[in-house]
Amino acid sequence: MISDYFSLAVGNLKHRGIRSWLTMLGIFIGIAAVVSLISMGQGLQNAISAQFSSLSTDRLLVTNAETSFGPPGSYAIKKLTEHDLELIDSVSGVKITVSRLIRMAKVEHNRIVQFRYLGSLPDDQEKLDYVYDSFLLEAESGRLLRAGEKGSVIVGSDFKTNNGFDKDIEVGSRITIQGKSFQVAGILKKASTFQINSVVLMSDSDMKELLDIDDEIDAIVVGVDDPKKTEDVAKSIENKLRKDRDEDFGEEDFSVQTPIQALQSVETVLNIINLTVSGIAALSLIIGSIGIANTMFTSVVERTREIGIMKAVGAKNSDILSIFLIESGLLGLIGGIVGALIGLGLAFVASTVANGFFGTELFTVSISWSLILGSIMLSFFLGIISGSIPAYQASRLRPVEALRQ
Repeated sequence: MISDYFSLAVGNLKHRGIRSWLTMLGIFIGIAAVVSLISMGQGLQNAISAQFSSLSTDRLLVTNAETSFGPPGSYAIKKLTEHDLELIDSVSGVKITVSRLIRMAKVEHNRIVQFRYLGSLPDDQEKLDYVYDSFLLEAESGRLLRAGEKGSVIVGSDFKTNNGFDKDIEVGSRITIQGKSFQVAGILKKASTFQINSVVLMSDSDMKELLDIDDEIDAIVVGVDDPKKTEDVAKSIENKLRKDRDEDFGEEDFSVQTPIQALQSVETVLNIINLTVSGIAALSLIIGSIGIANTMFTSVVERTREIGIMKAVGAKNSDILSIFLIESGLLGLIGGIVGALIGLGLAFVASTVANGFFGTELFTVSISWSLILGSIMLSFFLGIISGSIPAYQASRLRPVEALRQ
């Protein structure tokens, strides 16, 4: 009996042809949006989490309040100073402190001028090694700078190809920065962050001389003795800087950030994006459900005489109800399956295009079978719910009245 219901329902859907596909369009869009964007969002979240987990938990980053987006400290109104560095160095539990400068500068090569970020490297070998280790910097070609080395720079992987200079930059090439020529000693391996891939790194002394910088620091990397006490050390640094600057709690013009806090901030943003996407997709599913209900109401009107004939030959109200519910459920189920496939396809295409454009492998797709199956089942149940009222209306038709139509 159930197989007969399915045969009738499938036959009716085939009979309506293009109308059935148009009815499922809203379901396609909703499910595709949910599957594609959440799959990409989860993949991006996993990739970022992996990057943060590779960083040691015994490191802090101290910066001042920012006025715009960019590398830490590069847009701070009030810069950190050597005095702040000494204060942080005196905090109990601090093992090492490294000052960093991060500025925008004019870079010229092949007679083409661009503006790129410059980053400083300590002149002290121990601190230099600490920076290389902290930011996972490795040379893909050439070598890393030695402590105090002047006249040379290392550049991010973006400088090697597709750098906008219409000419590849190689080890030994010379680039002009703020009117002064520097030799490229090495090219870094591709990193997971855009800033490192496009940065120019030079010695601290070279950068101060080039940009005429005196007692200014853009960021301070802090190493902690005991990773288990990282949060305690961070609070101690905050308290000491707050007291020195005579600032109230919550009104600080600086920040002390741990890798865990940075990860939580990123995850919060991604969760908000996922919720927004889910809300938009929910609207599409509601529109799709209304489309299914409308189609089923129309189907009842068009097939009134057919319903009358079925009842006249012995069909019960429950039989008519089952046929129409199966039909609306199939609309939702097929819409969910096709939408999920479209969503996965869009996710893979979007991630491939984004990775190719930005030159990174950060944009990945995380396939969650529970998400896919859940989306398909949601679509199926929405179809049944949308068709329940038209199905009930069809089951209550009286044979004689139906045959007169």
